[in-house]
Amino acid sequence: MDFNLTKTQLLQQELFRKFAETEIKPIAKDMDEAEEYSPELIQKLQKIGAFGIPYSREYGGQGADVLTYTLAMEEMSKIDASTGITLSVHTSLCCPCINEHGTEEQKQKYLRPLVDGSKVGCFGLTEPNAGTDASGVQTQAVLDGDEYVLNGSKIFTTNSGFADIFIIFALTDKSKGPKGMSAFIVEKGTPGLSVGTNIERMGIRAASNCEVAIENVRVPKENLLGKEGVGYKIAMQSLAGGRIGIGAQSVGIAQGAINEALKYVKERKQFGKTISKFQNTQFKLAEMQTKVDAARLMVWRAATAKDNHENFAPLAAMCKLFASEVANEVTRGCVQLLGGYGYSREYPVERAMRDAKITEIYEGTSEAMKMIISGAMKV
Repeated sequence: MDFNLTKTQLLQQELFRKFAETEIKPIAKDMDEAEEYSPELIQKLQKIGAFGIPYSREYGGQGADVLTYTLAMEEMSKIDASTGITLSVHTSLCCPCINEHGTEEQKQKYLRPLVDGSKVGCFGLTEPNAGTDASGVQTQAVLDGDEYVLNGSKIFTTNSGFADIFIIFALTDKSKGPKGMSAFIVEKGTPGLSVGTNIERMGIRAASNCEVAIENVRVPKENLLGKEGVGYKIAMQSLAGGRIGIGAQSVGIAQGAINEALKYVKERKQFGKTISKFQNTQFKLAEMQTKVDAARLMVWRAATAKDNHENFAPLAAMCKLFASEVANEVTRGCVQLLGGYGYSREYPVERAMRDAKITEIYEGTSEAMKMIISGAMKV
């Protein structure tokens, strides 16, 4: 058991940290206020290989491991959680569907541009009536000659506003329920595929998160992932891995808030001394940092298990459950330490507090995580 990062991982961590400080931090507040992600920032992220970190160099990726990817997620999310989720949906949800279930032809045509920095992907599973209960998907796909015709809608589809490649889940046999679900690769611009306006949200406001309408969208048979009926399995496997990314995002949000609070308490004076001199402040920060460190180690454990091809799903659920709760507790605590200034939009801790909430909801609610964990315990 080694709790130390390798020299390569430390160098990459520093690269991610510097990028976040120099490229993201100056525009993070403006993106949040505008509720729009910067196209120029996406291009910069692509240029440094951020969209292909844990993917093979054979397909244009960086050839790094999942642990290194979590380092990127944390460093980006310390500064801006919207950047974190933009990376996460692309890397943890969209790309694995093709990488783990696609044919060689599909990998060359679609995975390569996704991981080499040419294109951005999204993941269309959630629907207005299918959230935690993904088996409630109603979008259908009917085979017509050499094409499938898809009809339905998706909601809260992150990255959809600027995605080039969509992974769409639809029922090819409605009578079989989840076992009748299939997964398809759909390209941007396909007739009948339309993306609505950005959904107004409490947090991660800069991220693209839209409703996707699917009206008589014709998809070639060769764009079916795996075979008919394995779509639900593909979705669940991708989500299991995605929870490691959300755990890392949660750690980043929390650590970023602590970093801002530390700077503030060392400067803010009340009753004749900086508030960092009060034991209440010291104890509060000590408690919060301890919990963040524990959450980080849980994320690393899950990432290492995935890298080692072990049964990582329960560990991923644990790290997401714990880290997301820590993110919410810590960001509230940091806002409290900053007082009225923490509540103002002048300081980034209020944004961190708003952003933290979604980590307990997306890619599996905290309640769903408890179901997975207790199931692994054979309760």
